[in-house]
Amino acid sequence: MGKLNGKVAMVTGAARGLGRAYALHLASLGAKVAISDLNLKSYEEFEAEAADMTGETTVDEIRARGGDSLGFEFDVADRDAVFNMVDAVKSAWGRVDILVANAGGGRGRPRDTAASIVPPDLWDLVLKMNLYGTYHACSAVAPVMKQQGSGKIITVASYAGKVAGIGGGYAHYGAAKAAIAHYTRYLAQELGPYNIQANCIAPGFIATARIVKLVGSSPNSNSATNDIALRRAGTPVDCAKVVEFLATDLSDYVTGTLIPIDGGWNRAD
Repeated sequence: MGKLNGKVAMVTGAARGLGRAYALHLASLGAKVAISDLNLKSYEEFEAEAADMTGETTVDEIRARGGDSLGFEFDVADRDAVFNMVDAVKSAWGRVDILVANAGGGRGRPRDTAASIVPPDLWDLVLKMNLYGTYHACSAVAPVMKQQGSGKIITVASYAGKVAGIGGGYAHYGAAKAAIAHYTRYLAQELGPYNIQANCIAPGFIATARIVKLVGSSPNSNSATNDIALRRAGTPVDCAKVVEFLATDLSDYVTGTLIPIDGGWNRAD
C-alpha cells in the first residue's frame, strides 16, 4: 500500500522541473494527482527537460505508470480559473487532501530588478505569478479541506526569500517568496483547528534544466557550490522527498514551518 493511497493531490506549475517532480513523486505514493500549468508542454523550452520526459505531459507520465491524473492549463493569477480547477477535481474525485502551490518563477535580469528600480509591470507580474497564485490556490482548497476536517498545504518559497542578493537584484522575486513564507504562517494559524497543516519549503540551488541553462556550466562546479555545506547542487528528488514528508502523516504535528532545502547554503549575499 502506498502512503497516499486514496488521497487526492493538486500540484500547480507541474509541467516540468520541480513541480513535475512533486507530481510524479506523489503519484508514486498512490495519490491521484491533478496538475496545472500555463502550458502542459512547457518542458519543450528546455532540451534537457524534454529529454527527461517519458510521456507527452506529466499527466500522461502518471497515467502510464498506472496512476490517475488530470491536467489543466491556466494562469494561477486568474482566481476564477484556480477555483474552477478545485471544483473540477472535487467533482471527479470527491475531495482534495494535498495542495502543493508550486507555480511561480521570476522574470527579468538581476541588474534590471534591483529593489528601487524594478519596473512596475515586472513587479506586478512576478507577485501575481508567485504570491497571488499561492493565495488563490490556498483560498480555493481551504473550504474543501475544512469540510473534510483534514488537509496538507505545501507552499513554495525560495532561498531568495530568506537572503537578499548583493546589489539588490531580483527584489520582486525575493519579496514575493518571503511573503509566501509569512502568508503560510498565518494560514497555519487559521486552519490548524480544522486539522489542516500548512507548511512552506524554500529550495536553494536546485539543478533543474532551467537553472543549469542559466548557470551555463556544471551546477556542481566549485564556484557554484563552495558556499553549500554538502558541496553539491540539490536535485528535484531532494525537494520531492521533503514534499513527501509534508504530504503524509509523518508531518501531522508540523505546521506553520519554513523548511530550507538548500544543502546548508551559507552565503552572505
